[in-house]
Amino acid sequence: MNFPEVLIFKKNCLHIIDQNALPGRVVYRRLCSAAEVAIAIKKLQVRGAPWIGVAAGYGLALEALRLSDRDLVPGLRRAARVLTTARPTAVNLFGAVQLIMNQVKNTSLRPRELRRLVISEAIAIEKEERERSLAIARNGASLVPQNGRVLTICNTGILAGPGLGTALGVVYQAYLEGKEPMVFVCETRPLLQGARLTTWELKRAGIKFTLLADSASASLIEQCDLVIVGADRIAANGDTANKIGTRMLAILAKEAAKPFYVAVPSSTFDLTKKTGREIPIEQRASKEVTWCAGCRTAPVGCVVYNPAFDITPSRYITGFITESGIVVKPYKRNILRFIYSVVTSTRSIKTGGRL
Repeated sequence: MNFPEVLIFKKNCLHIIDQNALPGRVVYRRLCSAAEVAIAIKKLQVRGAPWIGVAAGYGLALEALRLSDRDLVPGLRRAARVLTTARPTAVNLFGAVQLIMNQVKNTSLRPRELRRLVISEAIAIEKEERERSLAIARNGASLVPQNGRVLTICNTGILAGPGLGTALGVVYQAYLEGKEPMVFVCETRPLLQGARLTTWELKRAGIKFTLLADSASASLIEQCDLVIVGADRIAANGDTANKIGTRMLAILAKEAAKPFYVAVPSSTFDLTKKTGREIPIEQRASKEVTWCAGCRTAPVGCVVYNPAFDITPSRYITGFITESGIVVKPYKRNILRFIYSVVTSTRSIKTGGRL
């Protein structure tokens, strides 16, 4: 598949594709500090829960490179606070920062060795997310039938995470296996990640797709074989925070008796949150709704409700496609077993803690 590199760490800087410039142009931005990484995350220049976590890890690496020996540990703590305030919902961000800062806190290394440790941890986070992505794709591809019609929302491919991404990665793997899938792409209002990013990816991959308004999903659901989405945070009971509109698709799938899967790495589960009610939901600027393509679309003074995410109750979810297989009901028990197996078998990104 002909995709450019989304994120590159080289020459003491982080180079990212500015996703706000897509689909019109592929523009790389150079980030040289944790503050610049945090701004890029806030502005959605880099997005998708796995990539956000990876970028945050590299943000700390950038600070380790630029800080003096004397200010290294205090400066890393400041950078960690800046990064964790960038966006509140994607737990991968907090997990990556906490993993690295735990290493910083529990070491007596000299500054030079500590810098190397922070950089190596950031690189390892990206490598592990890439491996998880490819495993998710392999595990989920069997769920896509020959000529399967998949409904999805937002962007969950290579622009959302290393490797093949999450939900869209399942589609890519099915395509590579010769299944000729067809993807129905919700435009994903108000920022159009489906229309701008997912269709851009699918077109480059040569996979058939149809773009639709989010509100057209109900009239289309009967034509779909299954729904696959990603996630930004999953509570211990399986309640799932994902792009606004996901809950709508889950309810439609339940009504139409269509399978509804969430493709997600272990790093996106947050066992410190018992249910979805405890997950913080990011509220975005009203201008995202009242303006479109530089034109005002609503009168001045409109009161706007613009959450970036909604919570899909676990009762609507058929299963979670993970790097270790499909997690099915009962979720409270099986999610705990899944995370325990991951933690005991490999290094795992811890989630949910505060610095």
